Amino acid sequence: MEITQPSSRLAGTLFILGAALVWSVVGLFSKHCLQAGMAPLQCAFLRAFFGFAAFFAHMALAGRFRIPWRHALVFTIFGAWGIGVYFACAQFTIKLSGAAMDIILQYTAPFWVAVFARILFGERLSRVKLFCMVLAAAGTVCVCLSGGSIPGDVSWIGITTGLVSGLCYATHYPFTRWWQKKYPSFIIFAWMLFGGCLVMAGVLAAEWLLAGMQPRVDFSWDVWLASACTGVVCTWLAYVCLAEALKRISLVQTVVTSELEPVLSMLWVWLAFGECFSPIGWAGSALIIFAVLLMTLCGGDS
Repeated sequence: MEITQPSSRLAGTLFILGAALVWSVVGLFSKHCLQAGMAPLQCAFLRAFFGFAAFFAHMALAGRFRIPWRHALVFTIFGAWGIGVYFACAQFTIKLSGAAMDIILQYTAPFWVAVFARILFGERLSRVKLFCMVLAAAGTVCVCLSGGSIPGDVSWIGITTGLVSGLCYATHYPFTRWWQKKYPSFIIFAWMLFGGCLVMAGVLAAEWLLAGMQPRVDFSWDVWLASACTGVVCTWLAYVCLAEALKRISLVQTVVTSELEPVLSMLWVWLAFGECFSPIGWAGSALIIFAVLLMTLCGGDS
């Protein structure tokens, strides 16, 4: 896809900054739900469900329901991975290792995106980008060794789910860029979220039938409101901004500019919940953030 002129590139940067801002509060809303007793998978399912409902309404207002079934199936299958696995892993990382750990590990994604961009779209993988990948990898190791942003023993399950969520998140960028040539982004995301809902609903049903773990519904209104916000604000609004950014700037520039999110997220969870990394965790976080800022300053398209 052709990258547009400077004025449009500025608009693209503003769109991805807007996405980063609303993404940065998902940890706050999710943690409120988890602390109220909502299971991680139920929290993830409701985020996908409310997001799907918002995109379904978007399609209704636009009058764009009909697409070839094979394309709807592709979007749904990708959503099983890109939404179902992604959202579930993120919630387990938040519960086991803290919201700050989840954000940092998700932001191994820019380096996956750089690889995808090179293979699929021919974006050049410069020495600066390679150097930044090495810095980020070192930072990720430090974050993992810190044990997370919740005091206590290292949760290797939490670390693993965080890394998987980063890979899931990274695949959104090339997939959306590829299919934007044929469809409005709200159609793509609506079917993706539908696929995610199907996967998580199936797992929730299996837990209910096999383990007797019936999802709770007796939450107070503020918990339901927080859950709805994860879907409408942190999913629908964020993905609309992401799609607009991808029309205007490169994959690598889009993902590295969104690195405002972990900085804001760590600030929010520190202010709201007192989560804090150990010194080695903060050092690793600084390496990751420095790496993506260096990539941004040196030019996302170079």
